[in-house]
Amino acid sequence: MQLPLHSSGADSFSIFRFEGRRATVFFWSVLFGLTFLRFVLASSLGITPDEAYYWLWSQHLQSGYLDHPPMIALFIRLGTSLWGDNAFGIRFCGPLSALVGSVALFRAGRDLLASRAAGYRAALLLNATLMLGLGAATATPDTPLVFFLAWTLWALGRLICTGWPGWWLVIGAFFGLAFDSKYTAVLPALGCGFWALSTPSIRRHWGWMLGGCVAGLIMIAPVLFWNATHGWASFAKQGGRAGDWHPLRALNFLAELAGGQIGLATPLIFVLFCTGLIWCLKHSGEKSVARLLACLCIVPIAVFVQHAFGGRVQANWPVVLYPAAALAAAATGRRIGFACATGLIVTGLVTFQGIASPLPLSAHHDVIARQTADWSGLRERLDKALPEGQAVIAGDYALAAILAYHRPHHALFSYDKRWVYLGRQLDHPHRAILILRESEQPDLPASWLGQPWQQHPCRMLRGSPMICYKLIPLSLPEDIRMYSLP
Repeated sequence: MQLPLHSSGADSFSIFRFEGRRATVFFWSVLFGLTFLRFVLASSLGITPDEAYYWLWSQHLQSGYLDHPPMIALFIRLGTSLWGDNAFGIRFCGPLSALVGSVALFRAGRDLLASRAAGYRAALLLNATLMLGLGAATATPDTPLVFFLAWTLWALGRLICTGWPGWWLVIGAFFGLAFDSKYTAVLPALGCGFWALSTPSIRRHWGWMLGGCVAGLIMIAPVLFWNATHGWASFAKQGGRAGDWHPLRALNFLAELAGGQIGLATPLIFVLFCTGLIWCLKHSGEKSVARLLACLCIVPIAVFVQHAFGGRVQANWPVVLYPAAALAAAATGRRIGFACATGLIVTGLVTFQGIASPLPLSAHHDVIARQTADWSGLRERLDKALPEGQAVIAGDYALAAILAYHRPHHALFSYDKRWVYLGRQLDHPHRAILILRESEQPDLPASWLGQPWQQHPCRMLRGSPMICYKLIPLSLPEDIRMYSLP
């Protein structure tokens, strides 16, 4: 077994003007301080429509769902069991998993790079990204994904540091749990496989590697079973975009991909990530750990670049390579203080804006408010505008989910077919009215639509309308059935 890669930086951890023990105390102070701020942010903001959708999943636990695997539903169920069906309960596992996952990444750096200082640098870099700094305060599938990938890297570090091949069982199990969080976990798993096959000292333990594959399959078996019994719907939905091909738009999509990562990693940390990846590629020939980190990053990058030739790559997808990229950046031994300070300041400013809104940003520029503000107010205005016995129909799944979370007094329905995978019952809505954003056009037959009401209930931001919704009466045929929520 090849020895762990020695970081090119000294093992004595230093950050800003702190050295040794003072630097270590500073690291843990920052980590616990960030965790506290994430909890404050998690409890201060209203939940987003997507979080409401995942919360509905948590109310109906299954081994799979149309859009993602079930881990985020389990995280939310755990949090709400402890703290109730509120924003803090829904998001509770996010800040907690970021804290525990950071410990795992620190230990992975200690083992893989043979340097405690490198472990501290990697964990600090990851926490200073806007993706984790702010994202860990929300309930999305990326939260458990990063958590389990950090522990996968820890297990890989234990494998390389101890030389005991039994760690492959743990590696496979953690990759499986990451897959249960988000399907993109298969990409670093493939990268790990390429690394193992290209490393003779690792390849000799092929029996244990097969055991790791079995451990991973056991972990993902419930997701496979759900897909097999639902026509492989989730796999088809997530993988169906791979065959798209629009090369003339690729340059635009690639620019969006790069710009999104510069923003979410923050610019200087993005540069360090790129520098670390180049450093690992350069040393991958003679250093096994450098080759491992390169493989864990290159496979996802290659897939996302390929996808950009057919469609838009969502900005949060590359988070799957962030833990490995943080280790790669730490391996170079470059100074990270200014980059981390910039990232933490940006995260702090965005967090403060989200909590206190000191800047009177418009709805167009205030992304947090646009996602979280005044949903309960919309529900109250909608209840007041509608007569007794009027059913509400929301075609958009996100709008339907957030209205269901806030429990309107009127019956709520949706015709989005994804609700069938959540076991929602079909019923005929009587005296129904369609709600949709003013900028949208209804996608129901024109013969069903009446004249839009003049009343346009709005979500408010600092006393002014932010987003308004139009109400259109419907005359539905008797044989029409829609999904009843929640």
